[in-house]
Amino acid sequence: MNTHYQEILDDLKKHPRTWLITGVAGFIGSNLLETLLLLNQRVIGLDNFSTGYHSNLEQVRLQISPEQWSCFDFIEGDIRERYTCRKVCVHADYVLHQAAIGSVPRSLEDPLYVNENNVTGFLNMLVAARDAGVDRFVYAASSSTYGDNPSLPKVEEEVGKPLSPYAVTKYTNELYAETFASCYDFKTIGLRYFNIFGRRQDPEGAYAAVIPKWFAGIINGGPVLINGSGETSRDFCYIDNCVQANILAAVTRNEKALNQVYNVAYGQRTTLNELFVLIRDQVGKIMPEAMRIEPSYRDFRPGDVLHSLADINKARDLLGYHPEYSLQAGLESTSDWYCNQCGVSSNSSVQCPEYNLSAAASSGHPSQKS
Repeated sequence: MNTHYQEILDDLKKHPRTWLITGVAGFIGSNLLETLLLLNQRVIGLDNFSTGYHSNLEQVRLQISPEQWSCFDFIEGDIRERYTCRKVCVHADYVLHQAAIGSVPRSLEDPLYVNENNVTGFLNMLVAARDAGVDRFVYAASSSTYGDNPSLPKVEEEVGKPLSPYAVTKYTNELYAETFASCYDFKTIGLRYFNIFGRRQDPEGAYAAVIPKWFAGIINGGPVLINGSGETSRDFCYIDNCVQANILAAVTRNEKALNQVYNVAYGQRTTLNELFVLIRDQVGKIMPEAMRIEPSYRDFRPGDVLHSLADINKARDLLGYHPEYSLQAGLESTSDWYCNQCGVSSNSSVQCPEYNLSAAASSGHPSQKS
C-alpha cells in the first residue's frame, strides 16, 4: 500500500468522521461501506434497492465486528425525494454519492427514468449536501463522458459527444458540480470510473458488466457472449482501487485537487478476447472443465465505444492515487469470491443462489456505465 494512502487510513482510525454513502447496498457502495466500517468510521447509508441488495449489506455485516456494525445507520429511501436527501445529509462530514441507474441499455430504453435518478436525484443530493454544510461531496462520474472522442489515453480535459442518454446524465452531473463550486463555493470532486469490477458486482441487474457476467457464464458452463469481434478494449479497474480514490478525494487537503474530475482506472487496456482467457483461466484452476468453454460472438452494442484507456496522472499528482491492484490480481480475488458464492470446489457441484448467477450467464457484454 502506498505510504500516502496508508497515512490517511491511519489518521481516519484515530479521528473518525461521519460519512454518507448513497447507493450503499450496491456493488461499489457496499465495498465503500465495508472499508469505512473497518476503519471505525460512522456511516449513514441510503438505498432504495432498485439495483442494490440486502444481501450485500449482510455480507458486510459478516466481515466486521458487532461494534463496527453498530456505527452504521441505514435508511431506505430514494434520492428523487428531496426530504430524504435533506434528512441523510444533516450529520454528514463527507458524502460519497454512488446512487444512479448505471446502464447504457436502460438509458436507451427509458431515458426519462434514468434522467430522474441520475440528474434530478443528483441535484437533490447536491442541494441537500450544500445546505447541510458537508465538507466534501464526492460523486461517481463516468468514462462514458468521453463519448465519441477517439484519442487514447483519455485525458480529463478532452471529452467528446455523448453516445447514450446515460452518458448525457453523467456529464450533466459534472456541469452541475462545477456550477455549484463557482456559485456557492461548494467543494466537490467527480470520479470518472472506468469499468470497475470485483466482489459483490451483480451479473444480472442494471449494473451488470462484462466481468461478473462472464464469471457466471463460465462457472455455469456457458454460453459466454462477446459483442463485436472481441478486439474492443477496456481499462478494467479493481474495486479496491476505486475505494482508494473515493477516500483520497473525500479527505484531501490539497486545495488544487478540489472541484475537479479525475479518471479512476488502472491505466492499462485489455481486449475482450484477452479478458475472456484470463477469466476462464482463473475459473479453470478450480473447475478444469471450464477450459473447454469458448465464447460466442454477436453484433456490437449501440451506445458503446470501441476502446477505452485512462490517463491517471492527474489523480496521481493531485490526489496521491496509486492503484495497487492490477487486472490479474483483481481477477484472482474476484474469481475466489464468485466461486465461493456458487459453492464451487474441485469436488462440488455448481450451485449459484446469489444474484441468480445461472440466469446471468447468457447475456454478457461490456458495460459503458463505468
